[in-house]
Amino acid sequence: MRPLYLVVGILVLTAVIVDILWTTLWVDGGSGPLSGRLTSWTWRGLRTISGDHPRALSLAGPLILALTLAMWIALLWLGWTLLFAGDQTALVSPQTGEYADWTGRLYYVAYTMFTTGNGDYAPTTGTWEIASSFTTATGMAFVTLGVSYVLTVLGAVSEKRSFASDVTGLGERSEAFVRAGWAGESEEFEGLDLPLESLSTQLSLLADQHKAYPILHYYHSEQATRASAMAVPIFDEALTIFRHGVVEEAQPNPTLVENARSSVDSYLGTLGTAFIEPSDDVPRSPDLDRLHDEGIPMADEEFDQVLEDLTERRQKLLGVVRADAWYWPPLEE
Repeated sequence: MRPLYLVVGILVLTAVIVDILWTTLWVDGGSGPLSGRLTSWTWRGLRTISGDHPRALSLAGPLILALTLAMWIALLWLGWTLLFAGDQTALVSPQTGEYADWTGRLYYVAYTMFTTGNGDYAPTTGTWEIASSFTTATGMAFVTLGVSYVLTVLGAVSEKRSFASDVTGLGERSEAFVRAGWAGESEEFEGLDLPLESLSTQLSLLADQHKAYPILHYYHSEQATRASAMAVPIFDEALTIFRHGVVEEAQPNPTLVENARSSVDSYLGTLGTAFIEPSDDVPRSPDLDRLHDEGIPMADEEFDQVLEDLTERRQKLLGVVRADAWYWPPLEE
């Protein structure tokens, strides 16, 4: 027996199994300890190497997902190989009667994890037969969980880009978003109830998905109009204008505005799982002159104080934008 290999193998298997279950099944847990660090290191490295080139960063999500799956496979493979190496007589070749060497153990673990085996090597005792059964079980479980994880992540990526398109479709700046709902003749906001309710629902779902799968933060879009990291600040800043910048008599449905605000709060609560920190800087204030030009009645004096009170929140939003390699205020009209 070689106890060191047994102990290290058990530790490696425990670490990777916990990471797989943590990442794929624990909705409130975010990424596991191993995959979370792999994700953040890969993203930072890609940003450094590419100089924040949009095309290169658009590969970050698929690359991180592939590396995560590869890491899980490699660690499962390594862990079981070390475990079988704990006993030099654990595996034997029925044809030659020779015990497996390192190459043989790697080979045996690989085909046992993903197939029923081909008979080149066989366990020598009942203990190692049981270990072989668990090897197959972890391989099949990994395939099932891995496929489910990939499909869920890819579906959520489509939903986050749909949300971003819906927001920027109304306005690529917060001021433009507000102007889109203003009906000048009636001097009120018309037709905003349905979009606000829909966007609030989409963002609540998006927040839950980002909390469960922080890798979503690293699916970078080449186009700012399809980047949720841009859309959320635009949306929240527009809500700030609706709630505090527009005079009370002309404000849209306050219940819908507060509900949408709550959805943004949920989204901001996911940043810690993706190691996204608030910015040290404060974003530039919205240009209310654009809204004055449209005849929208504004409460300028109160709004300046509100922005100061919301400094911490706006720094979080700016942190989201910069973490995704964008700039705020975002797009030129």
